[in-house]
Amino acid sequence: MKISFKNNLKNMEKEVLFVSVGPKNKDEIVKENGVRTLYLKCDEKMNLRKLFLLVRKMIIMAKGVKSEKLGFNFSDFKFKSIKLSDEELGELIGSQLDFANYEFVEYKTPTEEGFNFVKEVIISACPEHGRRGILKGQIIAEEVNKTRSLANTPGGDMTPQILARKAKEVVKNLPVKVTILGEKEMKKQNMRAILSVGRGSDEESKFIIMEYFGGKKNEKPIVLVGKGVTFDTGGINLKPSNGLAGMNMDMSGGAAVIHTLALVAKMKLKKNVIGLIPSIENMPSGKSYRPGDVIRSMSGKTIEVLNTDAEGRIILADALTYSQKYNPEVVIDIATLTGAVLIALGERASGIFTEDDKLSKMMEKIGEETGEYLWRLPLWEEYENDIKGTLGDWANANNKGNSYGGASVAAVFLHQFIKAKAEGEKAPKWVHLDIASRMTSIVGENLSQGALGSPVRLLYRFIEKNY
Repeated sequence: MKISFKNNLKNMEKEVLFVSVGPKNKDEIVKENGVRTLYLKCDEKMNLRKLFLLVRKMIIMAKGVKSEKLGFNFSDFKFKSIKLSDEELGELIGSQLDFANYEFVEYKTPTEEGFNFVKEVIISACPEHGRRGILKGQIIAEEVNKTRSLANTPGGDMTPQILARKAKEVVKNLPVKVTILGEKEMKKQNMRAILSVGRGSDEESKFIIMEYFGGKKNEKPIVLVGKGVTFDTGGINLKPSNGLAGMNMDMSGGAAVIHTLALVAKMKLKKNVIGLIPSIENMPSGKSYRPGDVIRSMSGKTIEVLNTDAEGRIILADALTYSQKYNPEVVIDIATLTGAVLIALGERASGIFTEDDKLSKMMEKIGEETGEYLWRLPLWEEYENDIKGTLGDWANANNKGNSYGGASVAAVFLHQFIKAKAEGEKAPKWVHLDIASRMTSIVGENLSQGALGSPVRLLYRFIEKNY
């Protein structure tokens, strides 16, 4: 989408759809003297959450009448009740315009008129800082939308090998080193957890390592770990038919990590950031891992498999162990991990788990600023009783045979692989984000159907704020 800046909107061509924002308006498009005006109603009690939706609605309504050009005044989106600088408002506008304009059409046949997108937005009376913010917002939205496309790609066209190749392509000509471990290399690293889950597939499992060193040499890195299950059938514990829909997006956490690294490098942030993506297919076959198997993970701890459909936490166990090689300042794992988080939170927030109160509050605040909403769920030690194994150290599902507190049970399982290895040692700070509840858009968000690209905006702002 092209962004143009004008001093005013007078004498513009008639094909431009003009936008007027006001509390007395109602959402409608009126044509007078050959000129079309989109009247957008804004809430008298405006807040940041409503502003995200308002900017997106402008694009959705324009697309609804197949308008390719849109014009509005920057100041129309400045509200006394929302404390944003011109640059912050510009970043919000720039990102949400492109965010709402996105639609995954790679597998659709275009009509004679082509696909329906807004091609140009003309903004009047935009101050210099606002312009800077808008252009920055567009760069952020570009990576978010690429994340969405990666996650939306059908599983047959997005295997672990293809995901690894995409990771390299995304950061081509950027100062990001990408190393891909195949199954032979993972065996040498004793990554048996990843290898066990992936062995049921004909597709080779991969471990993707992305390294960006923009900070000081002695500065501890931020490590991002993303679940990269390119298709999840559930394995031997096969999902029901209606549970298989959308399982090509079970690598959404990995996609978010790949494009966060690209965004950090594009913006030349002075931070050290590492991305780790264990990537597998969870398939049923004669080679598949089984309920009852006991796997010795890279950490040395054993995992008793009670349910092969709880595979994400198993592969993340090895990735979290590997992350400690970097002596990180903080490790953040991102995963579409549990259906239980959907039951707990619905589809409007991701679950955040951490022992660090300050870190949790900071990320929750950033979530409000970026529209990547988080809600903290318990990570209590008592949940460990639910995952103690009978044959192994830790069970990958509730040992009582129920699904109660599933999101916390999964988080506590992961916690075992990021703890200090010995008494007196200090473990890195750790955050687990269960984004299963924000994997796809929902009605009312003024976004196209499909993957959301969560939580790229959140991760980028966290790194940018120089944690």
